[in-house]
Amino acid sequence: MLEMRPSCEHCNKQLPFDAKDAMICTFECTFCETCATVLLHKICPNCGGNFTKRPQRPKELLLKYPVSTKVVHQPVSIDTHLKR
Repeated sequence: MLEMRPSCEHCNKQLPFDAKDAMICTFECTFCETCATVLLHKICPNCGGNFTKRPQRPKELLLKYPVSTKVVHQPVSIDTHLKR
């Protein structure tokens, strides 16, 4: 079951369960599409993996499978990330 974190790890933009611009890596690191593609060049700064669109959880399943309230906000040093 995906954790479905509520915000972008870099810019802290809110990414609700139905966000069309939420991106995740294989470890569910969560970023908005702008940060993942433009700033991070589609490479996760935490694991080095790629990003994919996060699936949307249907609203009718939220009671049975709630999304996470855990906010992970750790802005990335873009210069350091790009030197990898």
